[in-house]
Amino acid sequence: MAEIIELNQSGATKSPCKLHPQSMCPAFGSLRILTRLEGSHPVMATDTGCLYGLTFVTHFYGASKSILAPQLGTAELMSGQVVEGTRAAIEVAGKEPGVKLIPVVSLCVAETAGMPEELLPKKSGDADVVLVRVPAYAIHSHPEAKDIAVAALLNRLAEREGPVVDKSVVLLGEVFPADPLLIDALLRRMGVSETIFLPGRSIEDFRRAGRAAAMAPLHPFYKESMNIARSIGMSIAGGAPVGISGTYAWIKSIGSILGLDEALVQQVADEERAKATAIVAAQPLSGTVMVTGYEGTELAYARMLVEAGAHVPYVSTSIGQDPLVLPDEMWLKAHGTKEVIYRKALEEDVAAIDRYTPDLVFGTTPLASVAKERGIPAMYFTNQLASRPFFLSSGMAATIEFVAEVLTKGDRYRFMQEFFAD
Repeated sequence: MAEIIELNQSGATKSPCKLHPQSMCPAFGSLRILTRLEGSHPVMATDTGCLYGLTFVTHFYGASKSILAPQLGTAELMSGQVVEGTRAAIEVAGKEPGVKLIPVVSLCVAETAGMPEELLPKKSGDADVVLVRVPAYAIHSHPEAKDIAVAALLNRLAEREGPVVDKSVVLLGEVFPADPLLIDALLRRMGVSETIFLPGRSIEDFRRAGRAAAMAPLHPFYKESMNIARSIGMSIAGGAPVGISGTYAWIKSIGSILGLDEALVQQVADEERAKATAIVAAQPLSGTVMVTGYEGTELAYARMLVEAGAHVPYVSTSIGQDPLVLPDEMWLKAHGTKEVIYRKALEEDVAAIDRYTPDLVFGTTPLASVAKERGIPAMYFTNQLASRPFFLSSGMAATIEFVAEVLTKGDRYRFMQEFFAD
């Protein structure tokens, strides 16, 4: 990760440059979704270096299929063969048995050279061809690249003919495997007839989503996908079932939007709030925690930790500011959080460690390393928090138990710091 520091006229350092994402290529987010779809055979329009790097990291995170790509070197770019090469790769993908979808992932090189959508086929064999534009210079985080991919698939695949399925809801967000089961069970108790979780493994889920009554983004960065949903006529439920107050408000919102039985919704909301309150009472947190990362869910996690008793003075995230995130930001600032940083840079997070001297840091791997050098317990947000149950009272219980345990490790971290100091 390159560090770019601006200098003013006197030669003093200014704020860190935020024109580039301080993470892996954002296109990884879209590939996570597209390579996991059954019946999908992605085509990537990019140069060889990006193809290698993204293929490697995608397979590292569980993709089980190859990615086709045209040869795009200097000669091909100079002779204007980007579209021709991509069309040839699409034709090869369309001949694969069982292929229903060919997402064409257009990255920086192809986008800069020009990738006119009208020159690509709409179908190849029996497969739909969908262009997904994710150049890193235009998309600053991999969560927002997930949104671009979901929106492209919804725009092309969502069925808009036929009646709306009454009391049905689309839930957006990559979540821990147990979370969909728990959320679905709760919504069914309230009277919801059908839940569709996106992104998942089924292409048919994207088709069925077009006839749902409402959409509920569980993560706050699905801006383009919500625009597609609104154009279809869906209602949007904000917030997420996280923590005590957040879960209560979300349940009430879903009930209101779908016109569910008010008494039943109130009963479910009260029960879930009581469970979450009891969890906090049984194992309250204490200590100062910093929550930073590039997943886009950092504010929601911080809110949960504050409700559990932790002091969270600083929160940062790689996603941009958006109306979906504003309620969490306002809540946090009303409950002791001094700084909420969007499009964060590593340099800002490091400076925050020195300002607030936290008892625990959640962040990216570089930031966790900095914290450990200072003798502070630190964990990689993505692998340690985002990979655990998160939603409803059960997710809150799992998170609080984990955080409470890590907060007791301060002496061990300080011992290691002193041990290696010489």
